[in-house]
Amino acid sequence: MRAGGHGGHGVLALRGLASSSNRAREDSWLKSLFVRKVDPRKDAHSNLLAKRETSSLYKIQFHNVKPECLEAYNKLCEEVLPKIHEEKNYPCTLVGTWNTWYGEQDQAVHLWRYEGGYPALTEVMSKLRKNQEFTEFRKERGNMLLSRKNQLLLEFSFWNEPVPRKGPNIYELRSYQLRPGTMIEWGNYWARAIGYRQDNNEAVAGFFSQIGQLYMVHHLWAYPDLQSRDDTRNAAWQKDGWDECVYYTVPLIQEMESRIMIPLKSSPLQ
Repeated sequence: MRAGGHGGHGVLALRGLASSSNRAREDSWLKSLFVRKVDPRKDAHSNLLAKRETSSLYKIQFHNVKPECLEAYNKLCEEVLPKIHEEKNYPCTLVGTWNTWYGEQDQAVHLWRYEGGYPALTEVMSKLRKNQEFTEFRKERGNMLLSRKNQLLLEFSFWNEPVPRKGPNIYELRSYQLRPGTMIEWGNYWARAIGYRQDNNEAVAGFFSQIGQLYMVHHLWAYPDLQSRDDTRNAAWQKDGWDECVYYTVPLIQEMESRIMIPLKSSPLQ
């Protein structure tokens, strides 16, 4: 009986320690959300985080293609999209176009820049509706798709602006669904952290959503190959401050996704 009694006290003690440990972890998690003060100004996220010297708006498109149609879809896009948007009276630029290699399969990703913001987007959409070649292209393309979605994005002020680059490269699109209300805090941390990842010129662009799925962040990276990606990401952990960025930003994330993408021949980002 005595032994059993001591055993009971031991179990209670272990439960107490476990409960205390759990509370400590919860307290640590909660504190991590509020360690750094965000910008106290009352202003829209877009004004606090976006590039002020430019008024460019970006659109990212995700097309899920019927597997048997992917080759024909790529050929159609390579033939039509660059030609249509080379028109001088269209204030938009094709930034990049890819197929997903690892991640969601049989998927195409397109990224556009609209120089002049929302008025430029409205102008382009109005002109394209009157463009017979584009109308026929959309009809033919629609027969090849299972689903599609898009988002309108702004650039983070502290990221590089995406410019054409020579290949060959693979691209990683890391997409983060943030907890509502945490975009400013995310920007505060990454404004410092991006410096740890620019040594090898792998940082291509960083965006946050304005229309579509909200509180979405997209980071676009370029690497020569998968091994280089692994080496570069491991090297970041050797730099003072990178671990702190990861520690404080992980609790801000609800979901995250990584796509490894291969550029099409018509993509300015090769």
